[in-house]
Amino acid sequence: MQSGNSNNFMQNRNGIDEMAVASLVLAVIFLIINLFANQLWITIVIIALVAYALFRLFAPVSQTLRDQNEHFVNIMGPVAPWLRNPSAAAKELKNYKHIQCPNCGQMVRVPRGKGAIRVTCPRCYTKFNSNS
Repeated sequence: MQSGNSNNFMQNRNGIDEMAVASLVLAVIFLIINLFANQLWITIVIIALVAYALFRLFAPVSQTLRDQNEHFVNIMGPVAPWLRNPSAAAKELKNYKHIQCPNCGQMVRVPRGKGAIRVTCPRCYTKFNSNS
């Protein structure tokens, strides 16, 4: 029995990351659409998305893949809460405002409707004034 080799198969592999998950989710969405549309080009897109996800999953660990995933997460940052829980995101938007720290760029959540307030950045502790 070669259980030692199978246990190490994923060692030094990229594994599942946010880009691979997004690719698979998109493939499933296209699959559902294609159940009704039955188009060859949609099938090709589905195969390409699944192949890309598998490539990312089994590719050796590399800084390029990490950088791509980090860039993707940064782009999806503001959209992710709306995809996970739209009602909570709408409530958050109604009750809070997000402002950027002028020193370090950290996004800080402040309550809406409080007028002029003094904000302390949780990352660099810079104090600055803002309107809520």
